[in-house]
Amino acid sequence: MQLNFGSYHITPIQPKDGWNICNFAVANEDRLKRYFPKTLEQNLTPDLSNHFVSKKVKQFEAKEEFLFTLRENESRKLVGLVYIKEINWIKKQGEFAYAIDYNVEGKGLATDAIKHLSDYAFETLGLETLQIIVHKSNLGSLKVAEKNNFTWIKTLKNEFTPPGEAPLNMELYELYKEIE
Repeated sequence: MQLNFGSYHITPIQPKDGWNICNFAVANEDRLKRYFPKTLEQNLTPDLSNHFVSKKVKQFEAKEEFLFTLRENESRKLVGLVYIKEINWIKKQGEFAYAIDYNVEGKGLATDAIKHLSDYAFETLGLETLQIIVHKSNLGSLKVAEKNNFTWIKTLKNEFTPPGEAPLNMELYELYKEIE
């Protein structure tokens, strides 16, 4: 599976992605350390990344969690990661989490990726509710939710605790599959 848009594409995590994810994580350490601390710590060396990728490929195959890479078409450079996580197959619900390389921030890539992966989640995975949980200070991520027609639902009290910080309230946004 490959989802194309503009000069970028999205593909599921592949066994050969370890080095690229390591390079992405190290180059974007400052961007990842607050909201993606576990992803960061698991990708600080090529060996750690290879183990991370192996685990994520197995989770993808088992339909437990879906990790996608976002790449430039021409250079094939990895410029983002998008998760569909916290899958609840009974409720048919999943949550997006995404991180974009600092070099391509502000170009609408996360918005486009979430648009394409929302369609994939509804049509291919059969999910009916998609969530984005974001801190109110993360204006870029708030725009991604709003531009993709996610609806603000509520503030989740003490939902997330970044490393070395007090718990943060987070904003819950949801998008529902349209019933025809």
